[in-house]
Amino acid sequence: MYGVVTRNAEEVDWPEFDRGFYEVKDVTGRAAEPLSNAVNMISCFGDNAAANENPDLVPVDDEGNLATRDRTYFDWAYICPTNEKYRAGLLEIVEDAAEANGDVRLDDVGFPREEYCHCERCTEQFREWSEENDRDGDEDDWFDWRAEVITDFVAEAADRIPGRLYLTLYPDPYPGHLYRRAGLDIDALSTYVDEFVVPLYDTNYGTTYWLETIAKGFQTLLADTGADLSVELYAVNVDVDDLIHALEVADEYAKDVLFGYDASNAAAALRRMTADEKGGKTFRPEDSTR
Repeated sequence: MYGVVTRNAEEVDWPEFDRGFYEVKDVTGRAAEPLSNAVNMISCFGDNAAANENPDLVPVDDEGNLATRDRTYFDWAYICPTNEKYRAGLLEIVEDAAEANGDVRLDDVGFPREEYCHCERCTEQFREWSEENDRDGDEDDWFDWRAEVITDFVAEAADRIPGRLYLTLYPDPYPGHLYRRAGLDIDALSTYVDEFVVPLYDTNYGTTYWLETIAKGFQTLLADTGADLSVELYAVNVDVDDLIHALEVADEYAKDVLFGYDASNAAAALRRMTADEKGGKTFRPEDSTR
């Protein structure tokens, strides 16, 4: 299956794509009405607008540094996953999206990095969790608690999604990295997730060995989970031939290949690929009838 990821409602119905993914909440905080003819996408704990409006929502590390765009490695601001009021609002958005279309995709699920979050709420919740589970409260326990926080959120969302649940993963398949980085326990999450989406973005795809390596890594990581893998490619201003080559590589490992944020270029690549596959018959003079 080939799909498009877009903010433009009219593009989800383009005939070149088998499925459209439509952003109803992105990392800027921009909101749109969910569509009935698309998989509605929700940026969960990435939200610049909410962070700007209320910095108390933003995760902090043990030195008090906020997880915002002005810090190294962060392209957007994050919201702490233990904030119950914010989570409740997210789940309302999930319900609205699922009411429009039973399939929903969750983006930006998890803690921002492994050093987050040490806000007062997280510290207290971790202390209570450690006592209730007879744990020592050491670093390994802290990572276990974070993973439980995230899994519980996805489970709550899954209860509201009658169809297929997609969940986006940071593109790092190395064992243990997603767990420590974001609190993503892949085995636990696969109970609720039907398909994991891995964005493998490049601005030109001049080489693709890295794409193959990462895609293969995720294929191995998910092999025993029962969940499907899709790869999302970046389509904006990418040469069509290079985009086709990236598609061919991704297609070897992923159930679905999606194209991000340039439907015209993605459609052109799919049309070119289809035309090349069909080829043409060569007619010689002796084949003609008189």
